[in-house]
Amino acid sequence: MATDDQILEELREIRKLLTPAPPPEPPDNFVDEFVTFLKKYKVLGLAVAFILAIYLGNVVSALVDHIVMPIVELVLPEVDWQAIAIGPFGVGAFAGELVTFIIIAFVAFVLVKVASKIGID
Repeated sequence: MATDDQILEELREIRKLLTPAPPPEPPDNFVDEFVTFLKKYKVLGLAVAFILAIYLGNVVSALVDHIVMPIVELVLPEVDWQAIAIGPFGVGAFAGELVTFIIIAFVAFVLVKVASKIGID
């Protein structure tokens, strides 16, 4: 009979764990509702990430414009790579933007890998 009581108690614990928590009470006033909104959607963290992303984009653009593209100009001397065109299409300018995108994507990849290794999700 003791095992039946243990099984019954274990089932009660499982039921307690599976029962969903009651929803939080709605905020009392507008200010509390606004603060709850900010916390729920993590607006401050999103704003900081957005601002940092803008400036990271500027840094990577400077890296491409002042480091990578001069190397390209060394490989292609006396060629204005931005002026390379096929018909009406500015292939050189597109190639520059493509290189910028690839570098930004690589930097984002490295940041996500490092953050996940140190436990930041």
